[in-house]
Amino acid sequence: MKQRLTNFLVEFYNIKLTRPTTDRIRICEIIAVFITAICKFICVDFLNFRLTYVIVTIISWSIYVIYRYRKDKMVLKDWGFRTDNFKPAIKLMLPFAVVSVLTFFIIGYIQGTINLTWHILPLLFTYPIWGSVQQFLTIGIVAGNLNSLKKLRIKKATIIFITAILFSVVHYPSVWLMIGTFILAIFYGYVYLKVKNLYALGLFHGWLGALFYYTVVNQDPFADVFLKFLN
Repeated sequence: MKQRLTNFLVEFYNIKLTRPTTDRIRICEIIAVFITAICKFICVDFLNFRLTYVIVTIISWSIYVIYRYRKDKMVLKDWGFRTDNFKPAIKLMLPFAVVSVLTFFIIGYIQGTINLTWHILPLLFTYPIWGSVQQFLTIGIVAGNLNSLKKLRIKKATIIFITAILFSVVHYPSVWLMIGTFILAIFYGYVYLKVKNLYALGLFHGWLGALFYYTVVNQDPFADVFLKFLN
């Protein structure tokens, strides 16, 4: 009984510290995400500086995360960087992931675009890192902040739809990527608002995303990003 009471008090204390920011800060964070998305079109699609964009984005947002963490030690858990509910999040996402993988291979077989090479192996280790960053920005920041606005209450379905649109648009001009990421983002948004674990979302984003490239899109992102610097 004493242990249960202690756990309750700890959780209550954590909730009190959860997202102690103002609506102005939340809106500024959302705007910063949209600016990051605009920079993607300029740096990646127009200038073809994909690796540079990824590195600068990771460093810039990491600096902001460190800054916020120093201000509030609970902000990482509030955003979804937590391990206490990692297993429940994985169990929740696993059925959808299995269906997605089967769908990828079926579409790839019909299109004749299945092109699995050893290049997918390093992506299975590195892509979840970039996937976690994308999930943090589009789901953690945008969906999380929209869901926590004090002066404007938005329905969860609307929040999920907005983040799915954003997630889809940033993958322009690939039609398959836009369609795939829109569907995945709807599920990711649902999972985040229900469980809120960015580690699980980033892991599945990286693995499903890598497989999607080599089965449906018929594109080799490993060669596009890394091998061109070796040639």
